[in-house]
Amino acid sequence: MRTFIIADKRLIQPFNEPASNLQVISPSGLPANLQIHHKEVTARCLEPCPVEEDLTEYEDLKEVLQRDRPGVRADDSIFVYRDNIYFDENFLNYFIKAARNLGKPCQAVLPADDPAWQKYVIPLSSLKRIIPPSGPEYYPVEMYYLPSGWAERQELIPIAIPSGAIEKGYYNIPDTMTNIKLDTPKRGSRGRKREENVRKDQDLTHFLSERTCVVIESWVHLFNAVIPLGVFSRSSRFDEQVSRHNLFALKLLLKAIIEQRQVLSSSGAVQVGAGTVIHPTAVISGPAVIGQNCDIGPGVVIDNCIIGDNVTIATGCQLMLSVVGHNCFLPFRAALFMTMLMENTIVAQNTCLQMCVVGRNSFIGAGSTFTDFNLLPSPIKAPNYEGKFEDTRQPVLGGCVGHNCRIGSGMIIMPARMIESDVILAASPERRIIRKSITFEQSDHHVFPPNIAALHRRLYQRDEILDESQLLDDWI
Repeated sequence: MRTFIIADKRLIQPFNEPASNLQVISPSGLPANLQIHHKEVTARCLEPCPVEEDLTEYEDLKEVLQRDRPGVRADDSIFVYRDNIYFDENFLNYFIKAARNLGKPCQAVLPADDPAWQKYVIPLSSLKRIIPPSGPEYYPVEMYYLPSGWAERQELIPIAIPSGAIEKGYYNIPDTMTNIKLDTPKRGSRGRKREENVRKDQDLTHFLSERTCVVIESWVHLFNAVIPLGVFSRSSRFDEQVSRHNLFALKLLLKAIIEQRQVLSSSGAVQVGAGTVIHPTAVISGPAVIGQNCDIGPGVVIDNCIIGDNVTIATGCQLMLSVVGHNCFLPFRAALFMTMLMENTIVAQNTCLQMCVVGRNSFIGAGSTFTDFNLLPSPIKAPNYEGKFEDTRQPVLGGCVGHNCRIGSGMIIMPARMIESDVILAASPERRIIRKSITFEQSDHHVFPPNIAALHRRLYQRDEILDESQLLDDWI
Protein backbone atom coordinates (compact mmCIF):
# COMPACT_ATOMS: atom_id res chain seq x y z
CA MET A 1 0.00 0.00 0.00
CA ARG A 2 1.17 3.52 -0.82
CA THR A 3 0.63 6.37 1.65
CA PHE A 4 0.34 10.10 1.03
CA ILE A 5 -0.51 12.96 3.37
CA ILE A 6 -2.22 16.27 2.70
CA ALA A 7 -0.02 18.72 4.59
CA ASP A 8 -1.98 21.30 6.58
CA LYS A 9 0.26 24.33 7.17
CA ARG A 10 -2.27 26.44 9.07
CA LEU A 11 -1.00 27.64 12.44
CA ILE A 12 -3.03 26.77 15.52
CA GLN A 13 -3.54 29.64 17.98
CA PRO A 14 -2.01 30.34 20.44
CA PHE A 15 0.88 27.97 19.62
CA ASN A 16 1.55 29.45 16.16
CA GLU A 17 2.47 25.99 14.95
CA PRO A 18 0.82 23.45 12.60
CA ALA A 19 -1.28 20.76 14.24
CA SER A 20 1.14 18.04 13.10
CA ASN A 21 3.81 19.42 15.48
CA LEU A 22 1.59 19.46 18.58
CA GLN A 23 1.56 16.80 21.29
CA VAL A 24 -1.01 13.99 21.48
CA ILE A 25 -1.07 10.47 22.96
CA SER A 26 0.79 7.91 20.86
CA PRO A 27 -0.33 4.25 20.49
CA SER A 28 2.38 3.29 22.98
CA GLY A 29 0.51 5.33 25.58
CA LEU A 30 3.14 8.08 25.93
CA PRO A 31 3.06 11.70 24.70
CA ALA A 32 4.33 12.27 21.15
CA ASN A 33 3.91 14.74 18.29
CA LEU A 34 0.93 14.16 16.01
CA GLN A 35 3.13 13.31 13.02
CA ILE A 36 4.92 10.62 15.06
CA HIS A 37 1.55 9.33 16.25
CA HIS A 38 0.45 8.98 12.61
CA LYS A 39 3.53 6.91 11.77
CA GLU A 40 2.93 4.54 14.69
CA VAL A 41 -0.79 4.11 13.99
CA THR A 42 -0.39 3.48 10.26
CA ALA A 43 2.50 1.06 10.91
CA ARG A 44 0.29 -0.95 13.30
CA CYS A 45 -2.84 -0.97 11.13
CA LEU A 46 -1.29 -1.20 7.65
CA GLU A 47 1.80 -2.90 6.25
CA PRO A 48 4.98 -0.76 6.43
CA CYS A 49 4.31 2.08 4.02
CA PRO A 50 6.29 5.30 4.55
CA VAL A 51 4.74 8.53 3.32
CA GLU A 52 5.90 9.13 -0.24
CA GLU A 53 5.04 12.78 -0.75
CA ASP A 54 3.20 15.71 0.79
CA LEU A 55 0.16 16.97 -1.08
CA THR A 56 -1.58 20.34 -0.89
CA GLU A 57 -5.01 18.99 -1.82
CA TYR A 58 -6.48 15.60 -2.69
CA GLU A 59 -6.51 16.46 -6.41
CA ASP A 60 -2.70 16.76 -6.43
CA LEU A 61 -2.53 12.98 -6.09
CA LYS A 62 -3.63 12.49 -9.71
CA GLU A 63 -0.52 14.22 -11.07
CA VAL A 64 1.78 12.46 -8.59
CA LEU A 65 0.54 9.02 -9.64
CA GLN A 66 1.36 9.75 -13.27
CA ARG A 67 5.08 9.90 -12.47
CA ASP A 68 7.10 6.73 -12.94
CA ARG A 69 8.57 5.39 -9.71
CA PRO A 70 10.52 2.15 -9.29
CA GLY A 71 8.79 -0.62 -7.34
CA VAL A 72 5.27 0.83 -7.50
CA ARG A 73 2.41 0.87 -9.96
CA ALA A 74 -0.25 3.48 -10.64
CA ASP A 75 -3.00 1.02 -9.71
CA ASP A 76 -1.57 0.07 -6.29
CA SER A 77 -3.85 0.58 -3.26
CA ILE A 78 -3.45 4.01 -1.67
CA PHE A 79 -4.14 5.53 1.73
CA VAL A 80 -4.40 9.34 1.95
CA TYR A 81 -5.11 11.52 4.99
CA ARG A 82 -4.77 15.14 6.08
CA ASP A 83 -2.05 15.50 8.69
CA ASN A 84 -4.09 17.63 11.12
CA ILE A 85 -6.45 14.71 11.85
CA TYR A 86 -5.96 12.84 15.11
CA PHE A 87 -7.22 9.26 14.70
CA ASP A 88 -6.51 6.16 16.74
CA GLU A 89 -6.03 2.52 15.81
CA ASN A 90 -9.67 1.60 16.38
CA PHE A 91 -10.85 4.33 14.01
CA LEU A 92 -8.36 3.49 11.25
CA ASN A 93 -8.94 -0.27 11.53
CA TYR A 94 -12.71 0.25 11.26
CA PHE A 95 -12.31 2.42 8.15
CA ILE A 96 -9.74 0.23 6.36
CA LYS A 97 -11.65 -2.97 7.06
CA ALA A 98 -14.92 -1.53 5.76
CA ALA A 99 -13.21 -0.02 2.70
CA ARG A 100 -11.42 -3.25 1.80
CA ASN A 101 -14.61 -5.26 2.17
CA LEU A 102 -16.33 -2.82 -0.17
CA GLY A 103 -13.44 -2.91 -2.66
CA LYS A 104 -14.17 0.57 -3.99
CA PRO A 105 -12.70 4.09 -3.48
CA CYS A 106 -13.89 5.31 -0.08
CA GLN A 107 -13.81 8.35 2.17
CA ALA A 108 -14.29 8.38 5.95
CA VAL A 109 -17.27 10.40 7.20
CA LEU A 110 -18.61 11.19 10.67
CA PRO A 111 -22.34 10.57 11.26
CA ALA A 112 -24.06 13.88 12.03
CA ASP A 113 -26.14 12.38 14.84
CA ASP A 114 -23.19 10.87 16.74
CA PRO A 115 -23.00 12.59 20.16
CA ALA A 116 -19.18 12.45 20.48
CA TRP A 117 -18.61 13.95 17.02
CA GLN A 118 -21.27 16.58 17.75
CA LYS A 119 -19.63 17.65 21.01
CA TYR A 120 -15.90 17.40 20.32
CA VAL A 121 -15.29 17.55 16.56
CA ILE A 122 -17.95 19.63 14.79
CA PRO A 123 -17.85 22.84 16.92
CA LEU A 124 -15.16 25.34 15.80
CA SER A 125 -14.26 23.19 12.76
CA SER A 126 -14.49 23.73 9.00
CA LEU A 127 -16.29 20.41 8.44
CA LYS A 128 -19.31 20.77 6.14
CA ARG A 129 -22.56 18.95 6.74
CA ILE A 130 -23.66 16.78 3.80
CA ILE A 131 -27.35 16.02 3.31
CA PRO A 132 -27.58 13.12 0.84
CA PRO A 133 -30.73 12.46 -1.22
CA SER A 134 -31.25 9.33 0.83
CA GLY A 135 -29.65 8.13 4.04
CA PRO A 136 -28.42 9.88 7.16
CA GLU A 137 -26.48 13.16 7.17
CA TYR A 138 -22.74 13.19 7.74
CA TYR A 139 -19.54 15.25 7.84
CA PRO A 140 -16.72 14.08 5.49
CA VAL A 141 -13.12 14.09 6.75
CA GLU A 142 -10.06 13.96 4.53
CA MET A 143 -9.18 10.31 4.87
CA TYR A 144 -9.30 8.18 1.72
CA TYR A 145 -8.72 4.58 0.67
CA LEU A 146 -8.22 3.91 -3.04
CA PRO A 147 -7.96 0.18 -3.88
CA SER A 148 -6.77 0.63 -7.49
CA GLY A 149 -5.07 3.98 -7.86
CA TRP A 150 -6.60 7.37 -8.57
CA ALA A 151 -10.34 8.00 -8.21
CA GLU A 152 -12.32 11.20 -8.75
CA ARG A 153 -14.18 12.71 -5.80
CA GLN A 154 -17.57 11.79 -7.26
CA GLU A 155 -16.47 8.13 -7.26
CA LEU A 156 -15.74 8.09 -3.52
CA ILE A 157 -18.17 6.14 -1.36
CA PRO A 158 -18.70 7.54 2.15
CA ILE A 159 -18.07 5.15 5.03
CA ALA A 160 -19.76 6.35 8.20
CA ILE A 161 -17.70 5.60 11.31
CA PRO A 162 -19.53 5.76 14.66
CA SER A 163 -17.64 6.76 17.78
CA GLY A 164 -19.30 4.09 19.92
CA ALA A 165 -19.47 6.70 22.67
CA ILE A 166 -20.81 6.10 26.18
CA GLU A 167 -21.95 9.05 28.28
CA LYS A 168 -20.22 9.17 31.64
CA GLY A 169 -20.00 11.84 34.31
CA TYR A 170 -17.01 12.77 36.40
CA TYR A 171 -18.69 14.78 39.18
CA ASN A 172 -21.97 14.70 41.07
CA ILE A 173 -22.73 18.34 41.74
CA PRO A 174 -25.80 20.41 42.70
CA ASP A 175 -28.04 21.61 39.89
CA THR A 176 -27.18 25.18 40.82
CA MET A 177 -23.68 24.64 39.43
CA THR A 178 -24.52 23.01 36.09
CA ASN A 179 -24.91 26.19 34.03
CA ILE A 180 -28.65 26.59 34.48
CA LYS A 181 -29.88 29.18 31.99
CA LEU A 182 -33.10 31.00 31.18
CA ASP A 183 -34.42 30.80 27.66
CA THR A 184 -34.66 34.24 26.08
CA PRO A 185 -38.24 35.45 26.61
CA LYS A 186 -40.18 36.16 23.42
CA ARG A 187 -43.27 38.24 22.92
CA GLY A 188 -46.48 36.61 21.80
CA SER A 189 -48.63 37.69 18.88
CA ARG A 190 -50.29 40.38 21.04
CA GLY A 191 -47.05 41.74 22.44
CA ARG A 192 -47.25 39.89 25.75
CA LYS A 193 -44.11 38.28 27.11
CA ARG A 194 -44.07 34.50 27.21
CA GLU A 195 -42.94 32.78 30.36
CA GLU A 196 -39.24 32.15 30.78
CA ASN A 197 -38.28 28.49 30.52
CA VAL A 198 -35.60 27.32 32.89
CA ARG A 199 -33.29 24.79 31.27
CA LYS A 200 -30.07 23.04 32.22
CA ASP A 201 -27.50 23.91 29.55
CA GLN A 202 -25.19 20.94 30.02
CA ASP A 203 -24.25 18.49 32.73
CA LEU A 204 -20.66 17.72 33.60
CA THR A 205 -20.54 14.56 31.52
CA HIS A 206 -18.43 13.37 28.61
CA PHE A 207 -19.09 11.05 25.69
CA LEU A 208 -16.21 8.60 25.97
CA SER A 209 -15.51 7.00 22.63
CA GLU A 210 -14.53 3.56 21.42
CA ARG A 211 -13.02 5.13 18.28
CA THR A 212 -11.43 8.58 18.12
CA CYS A 213 -11.11 11.07 15.29
CA VAL A 214 -10.64 14.83 15.73
CA VAL A 215 -9.79 17.35 13.02
CA ILE A 216 -7.47 19.72 14.91
CA GLU A 217 -8.21 23.28 13.81
CA SER A 218 -8.30 24.91 17.25
CA TRP A 219 -6.60 24.40 20.59
CA VAL A 220 -9.97 23.16 21.87
CA HIS A 221 -9.84 20.33 19.33
CA LEU A 222 -6.39 19.42 20.64
CA PHE A 223 -7.74 19.37 24.19
CA ASN A 224 -10.68 17.19 23.11
CA ALA A 225 -8.41 14.74 21.29
CA VAL A 226 -6.00 14.30 24.21
CA ILE A 227 -8.28 14.51 27.25
CA PRO A 228 -11.98 13.53 26.74
CA LEU A 229 -11.39 11.36 23.65
CA GLY A 230 -7.89 10.40 24.77
CA VAL A 231 -6.91 9.65 28.35
CA PHE A 232 -10.51 9.75 29.66
CA SER A 233 -11.85 7.45 26.92
CA ARG A 234 -8.84 5.19 27.46
CA SER A 235 -9.83 4.68 31.09
CA SER A 236 -13.43 4.04 30.03
CA ARG A 237 -12.30 1.34 27.60
CA PHE A 238 -10.25 -0.21 30.38
CA ASP A 239 -13.34 -0.34 32.64
CA GLU A 240 -15.39 -1.89 29.84
CA GLN A 241 -12.72 -4.53 29.25
CA VAL A 242 -12.69 -5.46 32.94
CA SER A 243 -16.48 -5.75 33.06
CA ARG A 244 -16.83 -7.74 29.82
CA HIS A 245 -13.82 -10.08 29.90
CA ASN A 246 -13.65 -12.32 32.93
CA LEU A 247 -10.19 -13.66 32.07
CA PHE A 248 -8.72 -10.15 31.90
CA ALA A 249 -10.38 -9.24 35.22
CA LEU A 250 -9.03 -12.45 36.79
CA LYS A 251 -5.46 -11.71 35.64
CA LEU A 252 -5.78 -8.20 37.02
CA LEU A 253 -6.95 -9.56 40.37
CA LEU A 254 -4.15 -12.14 40.56
CA LYS A 255 -1.50 -9.47 39.94
CA ALA A 256 -2.99 -7.35 42.70
CA ILE A 257 -2.92 -10.31 45.13
CA ILE A 258 0.67 -11.26 44.28
CA GLU A 259 1.87 -7.65 44.54
CA GLN A 260 -0.29 -7.01 47.65
CA ARG A 261 -1.77 -3.87 46.17
CA GLN A 262 -5.19 -2.56 45.30
CA VAL A 263 -6.38 -3.75 41.91
CA LEU A 264 -6.09 -0.37 40.16
CA SER A 265 -2.63 0.22 41.67
CA SER A 266 -1.18 -3.10 40.50
CA SER A 267 1.08 -3.55 37.48
CA GLY A 268 -1.92 -4.75 35.49
CA ALA A 269 -3.36 -1.23 35.61
CA VAL A 270 -0.25 0.94 36.09
CA GLN A 271 2.58 0.73 33.53
CA VAL A 272 5.90 2.03 34.89
CA GLY A 273 9.03 2.55 32.79
CA ALA A 274 12.58 1.51 33.65
CA GLY A 275 14.49 3.66 36.10
CA THR A 276 11.41 5.32 37.58
CA VAL A 277 11.41 5.85 41.35
CA ILE A 278 8.05 6.04 43.15
CA HIS A 279 7.87 6.96 46.85
CA PRO A 280 5.98 4.38 48.96
CA THR A 281 3.43 6.98 50.10
CA ALA A 282 2.47 7.97 46.55
CA VAL A 283 -1.00 6.81 45.45
CA ILE A 284 -1.30 5.82 41.80
CA SER A 285 -4.57 4.56 40.33
CA GLY A 286 -4.86 3.10 36.86
CA PRO A 287 -5.13 2.86 34.09
CA ALA A 288 -1.98 4.94 34.10
CA VAL A 289 1.31 5.09 32.20
CA ILE A 290 4.52 6.47 33.72
CA GLY A 291 7.59 6.71 31.50
CA GLN A 292 11.25 6.01 32.14
CA ASN A 293 13.51 7.74 34.69
CA CYS A 294 10.72 9.59 36.48
CA ASP A 295 10.74 10.66 40.13
CA ILE A 296 7.38 10.50 41.94
CA GLY A 297 7.65 12.09 45.39
CA PRO A 298 5.92 11.44 48.73
CA GLY A 299 2.19 12.08 49.00
CA VAL A 300 1.69 12.38 45.25
CA VAL A 301 -1.73 11.32 43.91
CA ILE A 302 -1.94 10.24 40.26
CA ASP A 303 -5.32 9.07 38.96
CA ASN A 304 -5.78 7.90 35.34
CA CYS A 305 -2.85 9.88 33.93
CA ILE A 306 -0.15 9.55 31.29
CA ILE A 307 3.32 10.71 32.36
CA GLY A 308 6.23 10.97 29.91
CA ASP A 309 9.91 10.20 30.41
CA ASN A 310 12.23 12.09 32.79
CA VAL A 311 9.41 13.78 34.68
CA THR A 312 9.71 14.94 38.29
CA ILE A 313 6.51 15.20 40.35
CA ALA A 314 7.39 16.41 43.83
CA THR A 315 5.73 16.19 47.25
CA GLY A 316 1.96 16.51 47.48
CA CYS A 317 1.15 17.04 43.80
CA GLN A 318 -2.25 15.83 42.60
CA LEU A 319 -2.95 14.82 39.01
CA MET A 320 -6.23 13.49 37.61
CA LEU A 321 -7.05 12.57 34.01
CA SER A 322 -4.05 14.53 32.78
CA VAL A 323 -1.15 14.12 30.35
CA VAL A 324 2.36 15.31 31.22
CA GLY A 325 4.98 15.49 28.46
CA HIS A 326 8.61 14.45 28.64
CA ASN A 327 11.07 16.34 30.88
CA CYS A 328 8.42 18.28 32.84
CA PHE A 329 8.84 19.40 36.45
CA LEU A 330 6.07 19.83 39.03
CA PRO A 331 7.28 21.12 42.43
CA PHE A 332 5.28 20.49 45.60
CA ARG A 333 1.50 20.78 45.75
CA ALA A 334 0.89 21.51 42.07
CA ALA A 335 -2.52 20.27 40.87
CA LEU A 336 -3.66 19.22 37.38
CA PHE A 337 -7.21 18.21 36.45
CA MET A 338 -7.92 17.12 32.85
CA THR A 339 -4.89 19.10 31.70
CA MET A 340 -2.13 18.53 29.16
CA LEU A 341 1.44 19.75 29.57
CA MET A 342 3.77 19.50 26.60
CA GLU A 343 7.46 18.68 27.02
CA ASN A 344 10.01 20.70 29.04
CA THR A 345 7.38 22.64 31.00
CA ILE A 346 7.40 23.66 34.66
CA VAL A 347 4.29 24.15 36.80
CA ALA A 348 5.38 25.67 40.10
CA GLN A 349 4.10 24.99 43.60
CA ASN A 350 0.50 25.63 44.72
CA THR A 351 -0.65 26.08 41.13
CA CYS A 352 -4.00 24.73 39.90
CA LEU A 353 -4.73 24.01 36.24
CA GLN A 354 -8.17 22.72 35.30
CA MET A 355 -9.00 21.55 31.75
CA CYS A 356 -6.01 23.42 30.28
CA VAL A 357 -3.39 22.97 27.57
CA VAL A 358 0.15 24.26 28.12
CA GLY A 359 2.73 24.30 25.32
CA ARG A 360 6.34 23.20 25.42
CA ASN A 361 9.21 25.02 27.18
CA SER A 362 6.80 27.12 29.27
CA PHE A 363 6.73 28.12 32.93
CA ILE A 364 3.65 28.64 35.15
CA GLY A 365 4.50 30.55 38.32
CA ALA A 366 3.65 29.58 41.88
CA GLY A 367 0.13 30.09 43.16
CA SER A 368 -1.44 30.66 39.73
CA THR A 369 -4.97 29.43 39.04
CA PHE A 370 -6.60 28.62 35.71
CA THR A 371 -10.37 28.68 36.19
CA ASP A 372 -12.77 26.66 34.03
CA PHE A 373 -16.28 27.80 34.99
CA ASN A 374 -18.11 31.02 34.09
CA LEU A 375 -19.75 32.35 37.24
CA LEU A 376 -22.42 33.94 35.07
CA PRO A 377 -24.10 31.47 32.68
CA SER A 378 -22.60 32.92 29.50
CA PRO A 379 -21.18 30.70 26.74
CA ILE A 380 -17.47 29.87 26.79
CA LYS A 381 -15.93 30.95 23.48
CA ALA A 382 -12.73 29.96 21.68
CA PRO A 383 -11.27 30.58 18.19
CA ASN A 384 -12.59 28.43 15.36
CA TYR A 385 -10.75 27.37 12.20
CA GLU A 386 -10.90 30.95 10.90
CA GLY A 387 -9.65 32.46 14.15
CA LYS A 388 -13.09 33.86 14.95
CA PHE A 389 -14.51 33.28 18.40
CA GLU A 390 -17.59 31.09 18.79
CA ASP A 391 -19.33 29.01 21.42
CA THR A 392 -17.38 25.86 22.33
CA ARG A 393 -20.61 24.17 23.57
CA GLN A 394 -18.69 23.12 26.67
CA PRO A 395 -20.06 23.88 30.17
CA VAL A 396 -16.52 24.16 31.60
CA LEU A 397 -13.18 24.77 29.91
CA GLY A 398 -9.82 26.05 31.11
CA GLY A 399 -7.23 28.19 29.37
CA CYS A 400 -4.44 27.60 26.88
CA VAL A 401 -0.80 28.69 27.10
CA GLY A 402 1.44 28.60 24.03
CA HIS A 403 5.09 27.59 23.69
CA ASN A 404 8.02 29.39 25.32
CA CYS A 405 5.84 31.37 27.76
CA ARG A 406 6.70 32.66 31.22
CA ILE A 407 3.71 33.23 33.52
CA GLY A 408 4.50 34.93 36.82
CA SER A 409 3.28 33.94 40.27
CA GLY A 410 -0.20 34.58 41.58
CA MET A 411 -2.00 34.98 38.24
CA ILE A 412 -5.68 34.14 37.77
CA ILE A 413 -6.70 33.19 34.22
CA MET A 414 -10.37 33.23 33.32
CA PRO A 415 -11.97 30.33 31.36
CA ALA A 416 -10.84 29.66 27.77
CA ARG A 417 -8.40 32.59 27.65
CA MET A 418 -5.33 32.14 25.45
CA ILE A 419 -1.78 33.28 26.10
CA GLU A 420 0.16 33.34 22.84
CA SER A 421 3.53 31.69 22.42
CA ASP A 422 6.57 33.70 23.59
CA VAL A 423 4.55 35.84 26.02
CA ILE A 424 5.88 36.91 29.43
CA LEU A 425 3.35 37.91 32.10
CA ALA A 426 4.42 39.43 35.40
CA ALA A 427 1.79 39.88 38.09
CA SER A 428 1.13 43.48 39.02
CA PRO A 429 -1.69 45.44 40.69
CA GLU A 430 -2.87 46.44 37.20
CA ARG A 431 -2.80 42.94 35.71
CA ARG A 432 -3.17 40.00 38.01
CA ILE A 433 -6.47 38.67 36.63
CA ILE A 434 -6.36 37.74 32.93
CA ARG A 435 -9.83 38.58 31.60
CA LYS A 436 -8.81 38.74 27.93
CA SER A 437 -6.51 36.64 25.80
CA ILE A 438 -2.94 37.91 25.56
CA THR A 439 -0.96 38.34 22.33
CA PHE A 440 2.79 38.64 21.90
CA GLU A 441 2.38 42.40 21.38
CA GLN A 442 0.93 42.64 24.88
CA SER A 443 3.74 40.70 26.55
CA ASP A 444 5.21 42.36 29.63
CA HIS A 445 8.79 42.02 28.44
CA HIS A 446 8.18 44.87 25.98
CA VAL A 447 8.11 47.38 28.87
CA PHE A 448 11.72 46.60 29.82
CA PRO A 449 14.68 48.44 28.27
CA PRO A 450 15.54 47.09 24.79
CA ASN A 451 18.75 45.42 25.96
CA ILE A 452 16.77 43.49 28.61
CA ALA A 453 13.78 42.72 26.36
CA ALA A 454 16.16 41.32 23.74
CA LEU A 455 17.08 38.51 26.14
CA HIS A 456 13.69 36.91 25.40
CA ARG A 457 13.65 35.71 21.79
CA ARG A 458 10.47 35.15 19.84
CA LEU A 459 10.44 31.59 18.49
CA TYR A 460 6.88 31.12 17.17
CA GLN A 461 5.70 33.76 14.72
CA ARG A 462 2.12 34.24 13.59
CA ASP A 463 1.18 34.19 9.92
CA GLU A 464 0.61 37.93 10.05
CA ILE A 465 0.80 40.79 12.54
CA LEU A 466 -2.54 41.65 14.11
CA ASP A 467 -3.63 45.27 14.00
CA GLU A 468 -5.03 47.09 17.01
CA SER A 469 -8.66 46.40 16.12
CA GLN A 470 -7.96 42.66 15.93
CA LEU A 471 -6.26 42.78 19.31
CA LEU A 472 -9.40 44.26 20.81
CA ASP A 473 -12.06 42.36 18.89
CA ASP A 474 -10.68 38.88 18.21
CA TRP A 475 -8.59 38.11 21.30
CA ILE A 476 -11.31 38.63 23.88
